[in-house]
Amino acid sequence: MRGSSAPADIASDLIRRLRAFAAAITASLGPQARSAHGADPSGFDPSRAQFDHDAVRFLLQVLGEGRPVYLCSETHPEPFVSAVAQHLGVFTAWAAAPERQLAAAQREELPPLLHQGFDYIGSAAVALPDSASRLARPARSEPSAPARVSMRSWLKLFRVHQYAKNALVLVPLLTAHKFALGSAATSLFAVIAFSLCASGAYILNDLLDVEADRAHPTKRNRPIASGAIPASRAVGAMALALVSAFAIAMSISIEFGGVLLGYFALTTSYSFWLKRIATVDVVVLATLYTVRVIGGAVAISVPMSEWLLAFSLFIFMSLALVKRYIELAGQPDGAVLAARGYQVEDKAMIAILAAASGFNAVVIFTLYISSDTVRALYSHPQLLWVGCPILMYWIGRVMLFAQRGLIDDDPVIFALRDRVSWVALGAIGAIMLAAI
Repeated sequence: MRGSSAPADIASDLIRRLRAFAAAITASLGPQARSAHGADPSGFDPSRAQFDHDAVRFLLQVLGEGRPVYLCSETHPEPFVSAVAQHLGVFTAWAAAPERQLAAAQREELPPLLHQGFDYIGSAAVALPDSASRLARPARSEPSAPARVSMRSWLKLFRVHQYAKNALVLVPLLTAHKFALGSAATSLFAVIAFSLCASGAYILNDLLDVEADRAHPTKRNRPIASGAIPASRAVGAMALALVSAFAIAMSISIEFGGVLLGYFALTTSYSFWLKRIATVDVVVLATLYTVRVIGGAVAISVPMSEWLLAFSLFIFMSLALVKRYIELAGQPDGAVLAARGYQVEDKAMIAILAAASGFNAVVIFTLYISSDTVRALYSHPQLLWVGCPILMYWIGRVMLFAQRGLIDDDPVIFALRDRVSWVALGAIGAIMLAAI
């Protein structure tokens, strides 16, 4: 039964995410589009609507005087009117189109005295009976200027702190010993293109996950989920980031533009669907890291080393599994990792797979040292063996820290902030330079 219901759950979640993204797109198109969207009861969210505060304050004052307040509409369906009424909580009852009848639960609350006379606030185009009095609409306060978004919020939205991962684009430049100024400049532009593309993908993911993020203890502080940046402005930022990324990519080469397009397609598929399938998600994460390395090779027109490709897949598979292990370790016994397809009981197996993948990367590195490829690039290839115990130490340390709960979330981010990891990386880099 569990296997048969999983595709339905994924499809339902995908539809919900598409609707959330469509709502954000609609919000970015202006008031007319928002009005049309609001008229659709399936997509209207009154908590995000803007109301005339002076009119609401006046209704509260009237209600406080002991007079009933009714909401009636001839142009909006009952679900829409009901949602507004329940959100504001100031109306005694409400009626709506197209039947122009009250909701069954509210119908008896409307007294027949309403037909004997009432005060009306609303559209001047509505014809009123002689017994009704049209009141002047309460004076509206001047609309406040949109709150200025802080630079910190924009940096969080673009996830600039994740840009360090795109340094992987520089790896082929270093391993192929292409130290010419032109190659270095091209690689740097490729890093910028990947960074902007990643930002666009991150924003898309935040737009899709906004409801889930608001219920998450830490992700609710993300700019879109917290309301620091409106969804409409986030859509514009996403479009700007993606257009800029592909403009830079195409200026490098058509081939590099194709790699970047493949990266965006894969990361988008991951956000929409693939991250909900156990083990597939970590394979995709490892592939996304490896695509950065491939992109770096394509950008400077050097062949992609099969050794580097294999090493990248295994080392990043290990780190992706460590990330899942950390997430599972923070769950109570018997829990299922939300939208990931893992159970807490899978933790031991994931730890085994992470260690196996990490040390397989070390094995590939040792085989690489013994290959003919190394002899063509290095004058003293035997020095590269010194890097093996350093790499083994670092992988073991990451696994041990994950087991002890000393890594909060992403092991890649942990490594970027960890002094020992930087020392290990610097030592391996120095060894490679000495071996040239």
